[in-house]
Amino acid sequence: MLRLKNINTYYGKVHALKNVSLHLAEGEIVTLIGANGAGKTTILNTISGVTPAAAGELQFNKETISALAPDRIVKLGISQVPEGRQVFKPLSVEDNLELGAYLRYRNREGKDTIHKDMEQIFTLFPRLEERRRQLAGTMSGGEQQMLAIGRALMAKPRMLLLDEPSMGLAPLVVQEIFKVLAQLRQEHGTTILLVEQNAKAALKLADRGYVLETGKVILEGQADELLENAEVKRAYLGKDKKEIWER
Repeated sequence: MLRLKNINTYYGKVHALKNVSLHLAEGEIVTLIGANGAGKTTILNTISGVTPAAAGELQFNKETISALAPDRIVKLGISQVPEGRQVFKPLSVEDNLELGAYLRYRNREGKDTIHKDMEQIFTLFPRLEERRRQLAGTMSGGEQQMLAIGRALMAKPRMLLLDEPSMGLAPLVVQEIFKVLAQLRQEHGTTILLVEQNAKAALKLADRGYVLETGKVILEGQADELLENAEVKRAYLGKDKKEIWER
């Protein structure tokens, strides 16, 4: 469904991604693991067109999207939930969700269909329905993260890119969000590329994973294999890492 081949991305003169290649099949959950500055967020921003690649090829459903603007990429079916949530704080929950469907409105899709999809978001996140007229900036961090995911889903994506959804949130809230991600894949077939600071929780959710270091993929494999990999355990799954799920 998605394929990156020898992608190179720069921030000015800083070479952020160095010949990165990876792929996602339809319906997969894949996680990116690595230390801060490894290039995880840059991969998401390159896919979504926010930080275009300087070299290499990026394909979505066998269509080259390397040179497309972000709105064209959203229209093709890729939505990103950015790090730090970045909701529109002066606007209500409903208004934030409406903005997620902006391109659908521009394409003259029926308002009834869009509002039906909004009700599905409220089914996924009941707390958003309770606060549907509340200003986003007055909600808790967990509720804002739910809203950011809901806003991305309002574009009806086939692929969801998530950047650090657990950052700064209580473990029980993160557990709720991860359950929704699993539900999206199981019930709607949504393909998910996940950047997550809690590597153990991410690998428990994912099918496969890629380990990044200084802009390069240094290891890839099935999630259960990476969970048992000695080097991954040493670097990312140490006992000091707080577990989200207790099984």
